[in-house]
Amino acid sequence: MTDDAVSEDGRPADGLPEGWTVWNDEPGGRRILAYRPDVFDTERFPAACLPTLFIAAGAPNRPPGEAEVTTPDVWRVQFFLEPEVEVTSARTYDSREAALDAASELAAKFARGELDYRGAYQVPREAYLDRLDELTGRGA
Repeated sequence: MTDDAVSEDGRPADGLPEGWTVWNDEPGGRRILAYRPDVFDTERFPAACLPTLFIAAGAPNRPPGEAEVTTPDVWRVQFFLEPEVEVTSARTYDSREAALDAASELAAKFARGELDYRGAYQVPREAYLDRLDELTGRGA
């Protein structure tokens, strides 16, 4: 994160907890947040291992090829450790703002080590999960 400004609640001015960065942001549309891309940089871990939060218009599991609605009735938040490994089930919200707030809180819980990401794996990547434990304080 390049901006070191901090809000009243101690979070960076962009509302994200430490370690999270905005990876992609479409004005009024989809936003993608990434956790510690400096650590999960494709050299030490596969590119697919970058913890990622997606905020997008439309309900989860909509049919492939269905375009995002320009004025959606629902926004979803999905949190992945890998493309097929969801940390939490997709959640839906009535507005983009509500989804962004929820994603920020989910990111904060993850950064504090409060989410059971190990339980999301059927076949764990131990070195990867051990590193997440170190970064989020779960190993302490």
